[in-house]
Amino acid sequence: MALRPGLIDPFTFTTVRLASGALALSLLALAAASPATLARAGRWRSAAALFGYALAFSAAYVEIGAGVGALLLFGSVQATMLGWAIAAGQRPSAREWVGLALALAGLIGLLLPGLSAPAPRGAALMVAAGIAWGIYTLRGRDSEGPLVTTAGNFLLTVPMTTVLSLLALPMSHARPGGLALAATSGAIASGLGYTLWYAALPALGATRAAIVQLTVPVLTAAAGVALLGETVTPRLVVCGGAILCGVMLAIVRRR
Repeated sequence: MALRPGLIDPFTFTTVRLASGALALSLLALAAASPATLARAGRWRSAAALFGYALAFSAAYVEIGAGVGALLLFGSVQATMLGWAIAAGQRPSAREWVGLALALAGLIGLLLPGLSAPAPRGAALMVAAGIAWGIYTLRGRDSEGPLVTTAGNFLLTVPMTTVLSLLALPMSHARPGGLALAATSGAIASGLGYTLWYAALPALGATRAAIVQLTVPVLTAAAGVALLGETVTPRLVVCGGAILCGVMLAIVRRR
């Protein structure tokens, strides 16, 4: 909502999103931990992955739609997490392999050249965002305090966003509506959402977590139609359907 109409540039959006997320999460975390614990909770590598994801994500959405972007993002996340799981010795079951293959086929179909294919630069940026988010997710699997850990990681991104804002100052622009949307994205959608995600990860495992995330693009595409006036193309319907079917095959257990 903020980036496509030009209400705010992607660099300022990233800065406000991460800073507002850090503020909201810190206030919540201080109710459960001391300031000293919060200061030690973050990890620089996790924060760097979070920052890379947020920046690439914002830059990509200047050029591509919400539904297409979400499909690219979470397909890349899934591929990253699956590759790590296999390298670590985990072996998906036959049903999971079929589901993964179907979901990836839907993702590939979305990227094939054509009139409804996404802008190449925007698509590449969103794939990079997905890889960074996959790394961030994997690094958070063993977190014992999801809220404090997420708050600490967000706090460590603040110096990074400060440098980014200074470098991008000549290109920056922001209207009140764009700033409000960026702050809402950081404080609510990102901060609280990531805390819940970190809390769910230990019970899912890397493979299942990667697959479950692929339901998000279809929800995002529906929201894009309802809230942003985006068009549902046949390609998006077919590819989204393939991804959902793949998810269902991979996560539904036989009775």
